[in-house]
Amino acid sequence: MFRALALCFCLFAAACTTTDQKFADRGAPRPAPGARILLVEPDVQLSVLTMAGLDEPRADWSKSAQANLDAAMQAALRQRSHQFRELDPATAQEGRIGQLLRLHEAVGRSILAFSYGQIDLPTKRRRFDWTLGEGVQALGRQYDADYALFTYGRGSYSSGGRKVAMVGMALLGAGIMPLGGQEAFASLVDLRTGRVVWFNVAKAAPTADMRDPEGAQAFVDAIMKDAPL
Repeated sequence: MFRALALCFCLFAAACTTTDQKFADRGAPRPAPGARILLVEPDVQLSVLTMAGLDEPRADWSKSAQANLDAAMQAALRQRSHQFRELDPATAQEGRIGQLLRLHEAVGRSILAFSYGQIDLPTKRRRFDWTLGEGVQALGRQYDADYALFTYGRGSYSSGGRKVAMVGMALLGAGIMPLGGQEAFASLVDLRTGRVVWFNVAKAAPTADMRDPEGAQAFVDAIMKDAPL
């Protein structure tokens, strides 16, 4: 019984959303009041973590979380002194714009690996200096924007059977099964230079749920708290 209670305490204690933000080196300028922000609709993929430990994609969960995060991001920007318009990636996958959106995803994954992960890249050691290149000027020209704000989310939720098995294993002293979790990052890109001027990662416990408006709002509140906007 004590072990089960301790387990429940750990789950609730881990429910807090944690963030880790970074700013570009060499004093990249903060967007001036009235700057035009292109809000790229969040890219979200969620899955269910089965009893066997396999991730099975859930399109319905992903769609709900995407809509919730998008609404929360728009609300966050309305509270700031900038103009913004939105880009739906589903309408811009072809041509140059589609290439730039995929480039950002690749750069974002690299940032997670080399600036937050355990992989040590000599050129990025103790520095945050990332760019998408001057090609992003095409995005700025087409959408009349100075900066682009990207949001990218991934996560998994345990199935009911996996949760039951996890409690049983804990009671038997056989260790704790992973329950999944959620992670999102946001990045602000200067569309004149291509530099990533700000990047923030938010991680939440399985009890935080971006499929619900309240859970998505908590994610966005955390990730945008100290954004340079």
